[in-house]
Amino acid sequence: MKIGYILNICYFNIYIRNRGSKVNKEINNDLGTAGVGKLLFSLAIPAITAQLVNMLYNIIDRIYIGHMEEIGPSALTGVGITMPIIMIISAFSSLICMGGSPRAAIKMGENNYDEAEKILGNCFSSLLAISITLTVLFLIFGENLLCFFGASEKTIEYGLKYLNIYVCGTIFVQLTLGLNSFISTQGFAKFSMITVIIGAAANIILDPIFMFGLNMGVKGAAAATVLSQALSTFWVLKFLTGKKSKLKIRINYLKCDKSILIPVLLLGISPFIMQSTESLLNIAFNTSLQKYGGDTAVGSMTILTSIMQVVHLPIVGLTQGAQPIISYNYGAKNNDRVKNTFKLLFKSAFIYSTSIWILIMAFPGAFISLFTNDPALKEFSMWAVQIYLAAALVIAAQNSCQQTFVALGQAKISMFLALLRKIVLLIPLIFILPYFFENKVFAVFLAEPISDFIAASVTTITFMLNINRILETNESLR
Repeated sequence: MKIGYILNICYFNIYIRNRGSKVNKEINNDLGTAGVGKLLFSLAIPAITAQLVNMLYNIIDRIYIGHMEEIGPSALTGVGITMPIIMIISAFSSLICMGGSPRAAIKMGENNYDEAEKILGNCFSSLLAISITLTVLFLIFGENLLCFFGASEKTIEYGLKYLNIYVCGTIFVQLTLGLNSFISTQGFAKFSMITVIIGAAANIILDPIFMFGLNMGVKGAAAATVLSQALSTFWVLKFLTGKKSKLKIRINYLKCDKSILIPVLLLGISPFIMQSTESLLNIAFNTSLQKYGGDTAVGSMTILTSIMQVVHLPIVGLTQGAQPIISYNYGAKNNDRVKNTFKLLFKSAFIYSTSIWILIMAFPGAFISLFTNDPALKEFSMWAVQIYLAAALVIAAQNSCQQTFVALGQAKISMFLALLRKIVLLIPLIFILPYFFENKVFAVFLAEPISDFIAASVTTITFMLNINRILETNESLR
């Protein structure tokens, strides 16, 4: 059985094995016989909700900061420069949680709860150690890193103000993101979603209070984010030490054991690479745009990446809803339901991406105005968004096909296709295209739609060439 398949169905196997025969039948009937449309959207809606809330969490600071009087554009650019560091912090939490929670899930499926709790305890200790290390490193080298990432004399002040407070809350980011997966892997999807909602709601409320009410400005935005993450951390720890959780954080399991941690790290290295490459991508864009377009171009990039999240994250939620259905029916040799689920996923994702793309292209000002009222930055972003998101509608094909490969256990193909867009295409094009265009900033932004189109085309063709073979091979193993 391939690792991708295990990772996608482990939650359902655990839930089935630990709920008895009656629930076993109900879940089998749901995944194996319930209407694909109803089933897909019942699973996708909570995932989409969590993604949308998470999106608010990510961009709410930028919205408030961008509307600060007089300093809004510079402050927004400065905070945008910190994104590679924020992504790295999140990537390290994925290294632990995406390696630890599936292994804990497998042990739960084997009814070995003692071993599963050892994994949880080791992951908790690892997250604490990583938090302390990252906090120290970024406090010492933060200014040098921001300069390397493209900060100017005008924007470095705001980036440092935000970063120095944000990294002091690294422990809350690590524990919230890292441990929340141990809640969802037990089958408590709603509780996991509440973790995100608590943080986002608190951030939305606290941002204007700290920034404007207490006149803290950029520092207030960072402080509000840290406090919001702290509230989410309290919720997660309360759950994982409470009666409802099947797995509990126990003091006697906090001592790190390399026999437990090494398999966790090996399993988590793939999602770590995926997230850390986003940081590299952000650095590539910012340094190139700073070189050719200055602070305005870098500030525009902060806005464009935020708008791209509006396109991308709901599609991620859809694929998360489809994956367990595809995985379960692939394991059950029910190839017709696999095909039907993929078709509905592809159609739904394409309708959404096309609709939101049309809205962005037709009314770019409405989206850009969410982040800034500065005339120069708005004018620049209005022009840039038409280039940067020119091929955004094809993201539906890229994600649907790529994540279906994951659901079918084709982890290697999925990894290659993900790296193709960012590492093989996008980052090199950011640096190569300016040599072929007089307008260098245009060339940098053009790298995104070219990469999106090529990657989506290759992914779709690869999927069409391989899907029947994969399903036929699976059928022959009956």
